[in-house]
Amino acid sequence: MADDSTRSRMRRFRVDVGTIICAVALVQSLLLVALGYWAVERLVSKVGTAAHKINHDRVEDNVLAFLAKSEAVIRAIGDSPSLHAAGEDGEQTAEMLWTLLEQTPEIDSLNVATDDGHLVTAMRYPAPSVRQVLRGPAFSTETWQYKRSPDSEGGDPKQRFATTNVTAYRSDYDPTRRPWFVAALKAKASIWTAPFVSASAQELAISHALPAARLDDEGRTQHMVVAANVSLGHLSKLVRIFGELGHGDSALLSADHHVLARGDHPDPVRQMQSPDSGVLGALHAHMLAAGTHSAVDDMAFSITQEGRRYLVQTSHIPSTQWQLVSWEPEDLLLGDLQRTVAWALVLTLSFLAVALFIALRLSKLVTQPIENLSRVARRIGRLELDNLPLASSRVLEIQHLNQALDESARSLKAFSKFVPVDVIKQLIAEGHALAPSGSPRRITAMFTDVEGFTSISESLPADVLVKQLTEYFNLAARIFARHGGVVDKFMGDGIMVLWGAPSDLDDAEYRACTAALALHFEMNELNARWRAEGMREFRTRIGIHTGMAIAGVLGSSDRLSYTAVGDVINVASRIEGANKELGTRTLISQATFEGLGGRLATRRIEELAELRGRQTRMVLYELLEVEHQPG
Repeated sequence: MADDSTRSRMRRFRVDVGTIICAVALVQSLLLVALGYWAVERLVSKVGTAAHKINHDRVEDNVLAFLAKSEAVIRAIGDSPSLHAAGEDGEQTAEMLWTLLEQTPEIDSLNVATDDGHLVTAMRYPAPSVRQVLRGPAFSTETWQYKRSPDSEGGDPKQRFATTNVTAYRSDYDPTRRPWFVAALKAKASIWTAPFVSASAQELAISHALPAARLDDEGRTQHMVVAANVSLGHLSKLVRIFGELGHGDSALLSADHHVLARGDHPDPVRQMQSPDSGVLGALHAHMLAAGTHSAVDDMAFSITQEGRRYLVQTSHIPSTQWQLVSWEPEDLLLGDLQRTVAWALVLTLSFLAVALFIALRLSKLVTQPIENLSRVARRIGRLELDNLPLASSRVLEIQHLNQALDESARSLKAFSKFVPVDVIKQLIAEGHALAPSGSPRRITAMFTDVEGFTSISESLPADVLVKQLTEYFNLAARIFARHGGVVDKFMGDGIMVLWGAPSDLDDAEYRACTAALALHFEMNELNARWRAEGMREFRTRIGIHTGMAIAGVLGSSDRLSYTAVGDVINVASRIEGANKELGTRTLISQATFEGLGGRLATRRIEELAELRGRQTRMVLYELLEVEHQPG
C-alpha cells in the first residue's frame, strides 16, 4: 500500500527541462562557490596565521639574539685567562668588563665574583662606575671608581676609562650569597636567574651567570662566577617590535606565569604581576585551561575577547623557560583579505545569478517549443489534425522534431479520409484496445442507396459524378453525425450507418429515423440546386432495422475495421433493397417501429415483405415524410 502511494506521488511530481537545467547548474555552481569560498577562507586563515607567525618569529629572534648576546659576553669573560676580582688581575678584569659594557648597551652590569667573597663590577646604574669589593673576615671594603658614561662616544679609550671620582667604605656585602652566584655554582653550568627587582634601576631585571674555575699560585682551585645583569626594560623594547610590524602586541611570561615584558603598555614592567586582565589575561587563561603554558612547541590558536577575535601565537624560550606570546586582531590582520574574499563572493554570486538568468532564457528556447510540441502530439493522438499550432524553432533538434510531427500530422490527416475518425476517437476515449475484438450490442443499422445510380453514372462525366457524390456524402455524413449516427463505411453510392455503436445511445431508433427524414428533406434542396445547374438528381432509398449485433474492431491482424456484423445488419440491407419492389423511399422494421413509440408518421405495409436471403417474411413500415421536416 505504501509503495502504491509512493508511486502515485512520483507520478504527480514532474519537473520541466528548464527546472532540471537550472537546478543542476545551480547545485553545481553553489557547490563550486561553497568549495571555493571554503578553500579561500582556509587560505586566508593560513595566510593570516603565517603573517602573524612571521611577526612573532621576528620578535622571538630578537629576544633570542638579545639573550644570546649576553650569554656570548659572559662566555668571553669566563674564558679570559687573567680573570680575577682582586690584585693586578683584578685591574685587568675591571678594564675588560668596562670595555665589554661599552660594547653591549643591553647589559646593565658585569660582575666577576670569587668564592672568597671578592667582587669586581662594571655598571651603568645607579652611576657609571667600577665597583670592587674585597671581603675580609669581619667586613667588606668597597671601592667605587666613577667613570664617564659607557654609552658616550668618541675620545681615547684610556680617557673613557679614566676615573673621575673615587669613594670607599665598609659594608657587609658578600657576593657569595647573591642568588646568581649560588645558583651558578650549584648548577655547574650557565643559568638565567629568576626575575628580580633591581635596586639600582628600580625595575625588573635578570642575571645570567656562568661558573668559572682558576688555579691560584699555590695550585688550589678557586671558584669564580661571571654574571651579567640585564634590565627587562630592554626586553619591553623588543616585544614592542611586534606592534611596529603588525597590528597586535606581544609579551614575555616567566616560568611561574608572571609578566616580564609586554608591548601593550608604554612603560617597562617594574614589578612582578600576573596577566589577569585584558587580552593577555584572556589568552593566558586559555593557555592554562588547555595546558599549553609550559609546552615546548610553538602553539597557534584563537580567542574571542569582548566580541573581537584574536589570533595568538606562542613559543618557548628554552634557556630561560619563558613563554613568548603574541596576539593580533583578526579583523585588522585579515580585514582587507576578508573584504576582498567577500567582494569576490558577491561578484561570483552575481555572475551566478546572471548565468542562471541566461540559462533560464536559453532553456525557454527548449522548454517552450517542447511544451508546444507536446500539446501538438496530444492533439495528434486525439486525431485533432486541423490547425495544429506548429512553430519553427532555432534549436536544430527541436526543429527536426517539429518537422517530424508535421509530417506525421499530414500523413494521419490524409489517412483519416479512409477511416472513421470519429469511431477511433470514441474507442480511444473509452479505453478500447485497437485489436480484434467484439461484443453483443443492441444497435440500429441504416443502409442507404441512390436510386438508379448505374444509369446516372453512365450518363455523367467522371468528374461531375465524383463532384455530386462528394456533395451527397458530405451532406449525409453531416446529417448522420448531427443525429448521433456513426458512418461505418461507404459502399459505392451506398452508406452503412450505426446508432448505438461504438457507444451506447439512448433512443437510437428515433434518432436514426429523424436522420433519414432530415436527409430526404435536405436532399430535396440539393436536388433543386442541381436541377438549376443542369445536373441529375439523387433520390435516396433507406432501410433501417434494430436488433442485436456483434460490434467491435474486426478484421485481420494486418488490417482492422470497426464494424458490426450479424443478422440485424443483413436485414437492414435487405430492407433497403425492398424499397425498389415496394416503390417506397424509407422502410423500417417492426423492431424499429416499436422503438419510435408513434412519435413519427408511418404506414404499415399490409403485405408481409419477402426479403432476399430470408425464408420468413417481415412486417415493414414506411416512414412518411412531412412537408417541413426539421433537421
